[in-house]
Amino acid sequence: MNNKKGKLFVFSAPSGTGKTTIIKNVLENFPELSFSISATTRGKRITEKEGVDYYFLSKDEFKKKVENDEFLEWGKFFGYYYGTLNSLVFEKINSGISIVLEVDVKGALNIKKVYPDSVLIFISPPSIEELKLRLINRKTESDEDFKKRIERAEMELDFKEKFDYNVFNYNLDDAQKEVNEIIKSELA
Repeated sequence: MNNKKGKLFVFSAPSGTGKTTIIKNVLENFPELSFSISATTRGKRITEKEGVDYYFLSKDEFKKKVENDEFLEWGKFFGYYYGTLNSLVFEKINSGISIVLEVDVKGALNIKKVYPDSVLIFISPPSIEELKLRLINRKTESDEDFKKRIERAEMELDFKEKFDYNVFNYNLDDAQKEVNEIIKSELA
């Protein structure tokens, strides 16, 4: 029986910072890590699978889980609820498996309050101007969504100093190397 607990790595960053790409790289380089799947009230997209991309819940199911204190963290974004189920995270951590979570900054800080041993990693863009360019070049947002994402990014950047690590993504390869070194060091 493994008595050693797993680690909880929590990633946050503004949209367009490269967070998802960096997390994918971490999971490739550390196959022993497990990515935590969030629950959401958002409808399932055609390419998504239940229990692989998200756990898709009705609003009533989600609210009941909130009432029963079943979420490590949760929030409402763009009209939908998202959350991390306690049972899935702590079952793995207690069995010695380290977890990677991708949540917003407020969710990350809430996790740190509930689970002080968590390792919070913030991915920063080189500048807000560079972030704007990245989002424009992505061509996935309407003007209204673009404005919301920039406002949210500015708010999120105000919290970066509260994280255990702040990695600037000036260059994706360098940022990936830095994050991999953080993970390696924390697992040692």
